[in-house]
Amino acid sequence: QTTSSALKGAIQLGITHTVGSLSTKPERDVLMQDFYVVESIFFPSEGSNLTPAHHYNDFRFKTYAPVAFRYFRELFGIRPDDYLYSLCNEPLIELSNSGASGSLFYVSSDDEFIIKTVQHKEAEFLQKLLPGYYMNLNQNPRTLLPKFYGLYCVQAGGKNIRIVVMNNLLPRSVKMHLKYDLKGSTYKRRASQKEREKVFPTYKDLDFMQDIPDGLFLDSDMYNALCKTLQRDCLVLQSFKIMDYSLLVAIHNIDLAQREHAMADGTSQTDTRRPTAQKALYSTAMESIQGEARRGGTIETDDQMGGIPARNAKGERLLLYIGIIDVLQSYRFVKKLEHSWKALVHDGDTVSVHRPSFYAERFQRFMCNTAFKKIPLKPSPSKKSRSGTAVPRRS
Repeated sequence: QTTSSALKGAIQLGITHTVGSLSTKPERDVLMQDFYVVESIFFPSEGSNLTPAHHYNDFRFKTYAPVAFRYFRELFGIRPDDYLYSLCNEPLIELSNSGASGSLFYVSSDDEFIIKTVQHKEAEFLQKLLPGYYMNLNQNPRTLLPKFYGLYCVQAGGKNIRIVVMNNLLPRSVKMHLKYDLKGSTYKRRASQKEREKVFPTYKDLDFMQDIPDGLFLDSDMYNALCKTLQRDCLVLQSFKIMDYSLLVAIHNIDLAQREHAMADGTSQTDTRRPTAQKALYSTAMESIQGEARRGGTIETDDQMGGIPARNAKGERLLLYIGIIDVLQSYRFVKKLEHSWKALVHDGDTVSVHRPSFYAERFQRFMCNTAFKKIPLKPSPSKKSRSGTAVPRRS
């Protein structure tokens, strides 16, 4: 029940201190024991020789695996001063739509980072994942998996509030027209009535298939890069026996946005002011999959603001903001029980809780067959046969 402003203040004081004290430690390779270190510092309200005075109640701030997370931030091109400036220079903004988990979400004022409160079990699970996460990122920093930048705990009034700092998938400067949480499962995967009444509802798989039956069309390079990235990420999740994750897909419709602007202005001028793109390396959907896809291709890619250019069946230009979310729900005993029970009552294959390998396969199949499609190539005039008659093309 810590008041939100006290929690935000404690987070900022704690992060300032921990990042500052890290900067005095020399850069070195990450060792196995670095993943298990927990540093703890006490912040009395009157201040101490290590900590400043503050207006909140006394609290203790814990930093998990500080050296390992410093390495992750470095890998993603986030300099310590930028990290501090983003998170601690301006007040954090609380996001109203907390997840189904009841987590609180804060976003840094420059839109770079999301801070999410996590349950004890999730924090513990993330700690266990760190060595594998480290190996995976070393081999492949381009990923749609969440980018974890720090794990902390604020202890105040006998309560532990654990928070994780991650990349922000949805920049507030870009208006999202639609948002989906996709798992590749159809059983009960429709947004609830309560969800639909929200200002910006998150729809699910069945809604997607109904709203966008033809899927979202990507340039073939982009499509291949996206599917390759998803495939790699799913293998990683599977190896950790993780499932029940989702692909968050938010859609900004460029053409619709221009029409909305025109209506708001009463004129048909297109808005030339672009929202600013995000800074942090690999923090945008576009950069996460751009390992293979080169810029260019059949879709104009000038100002993406970090989004992946796509089209819908109507041919409208879209920017997609995507990332894999909810990876800290490990496939534990509870899930196994839940699955065997649902399988008895319903057809087991459509249930969203499933063995990790089956889950990963179904997830990829849905994303690369149903959700995303390649733009069909137009026959080029040079493909005509020598006799002058066009070769019939199968679509």
